[in-house]
Amino acid sequence: MTIRTILVDDESLAIQGLELRLQAHEDVEIIERCSNGREAIRAIKTHKPDLVFLDIQMPGFDGFSVIQGLMEVEPPLFVFVTAYSDHALRAFEAQAVDYLMKPVEEARLADTLDRVRQRLNEKRGAGEVEKLKEVLAEHAPEAVADLNEGGEVASSRFEKLINIKDRGQIFRVDVDTIEMIEAAGDYMVINTGDNSLVLRETMKDLEKRLDPRRFQRVHRSTIVNLDLVKQVKPHTNGECFLLLESGAQVKVSRSYRDVVARFVH
Repeated sequence: MTIRTILVDDESLAIQGLELRLQAHEDVEIIERCSNGREAIRAIKTHKPDLVFLDIQMPGFDGFSVIQGLMEVEPPLFVFVTAYSDHALRAFEAQAVDYLMKPVEEARLADTLDRVRQRLNEKRGAGEVEKLKEVLAEHAPEAVADLNEGGEVASSRFEKLINIKDRGQIFRVDVDTIEMIEAAGDYMVINTGDNSLVLRETMKDLEKRLDPRRFQRVHRSTIVNLDLVKQVKPHTNGECFLLLESGAQVKVSRSYRDVVARFVH
C-alpha cells in the first residue's frame, strides 16, 4: 500500500526536513509540495491524496482554513505540523490523525505513520466491504429479489432474534451478533464471535430468515455477516479470505473468485 502524500508549509526548509525524514518510510510517496493554503486546496482537490502534512500558521489561508475549504469533497487524512503547541486541541477537534511539533522527531513521525496506516486500512476495508455487498448481490440476485416499492429490501420481515435450542437450553441470539454460519449436515453452526451454537435447520430455510443485504453465502456451506467483515485479503490463485471482527478468517469459495477479483485487484 502506497500512501500518496502532500506536504504543505510556507517554509521551504521545513518541507525539506520533513521530506528527508519521510525517505525512511518506503510506502510514503510525496506527490506534491505546497507553500500556502490556497495551493494546498487546489492540489488536494486535483490529486486526491491519502495523507497531507499540514502546517497551521501560514500567510493567508492557515491550516484550519484549508480543511474548511475542502468541506464539499472527501478529505484525506491530515497530520498537523507546527512550532506552536497551543493549537493541539483544535487540531484534534478537526479530526487530525496527529499533531507534530517542529522539528519533527523521527521516532514520533514513525508512530504517526503507524496511525495513518491503521486509519487507511480501516477506511479501505470499509470500502471493500461495500463493494463486496454489491458484487455478491449481483452474483446471487435471487437473494435480493424481494424488494419493496422503494427499491430496497423489506427488512422488516427478516428475523431480529433467532431462538436456538442447544445443549438443553434455549438461547435468544440477536442476528446483529451473528458473524458466520456454517453448514454441518442438517445442522447449522451459528458463530457469534465469542460463542458457537447448533441449530437444526437447513441453510436454504435459514437464508430466508436473514436479511440478504447483510447475510450472504460466500461458500456452498458458509454464510457471512458482511457488516462484520473487517478486511478482504487476497490469496493465491485469485482466491481471497474475509477477515472478520473476531479475527476469524473465511475462505471465499472458488466459484466466487472471479466476482471478488474485480475489487481486490
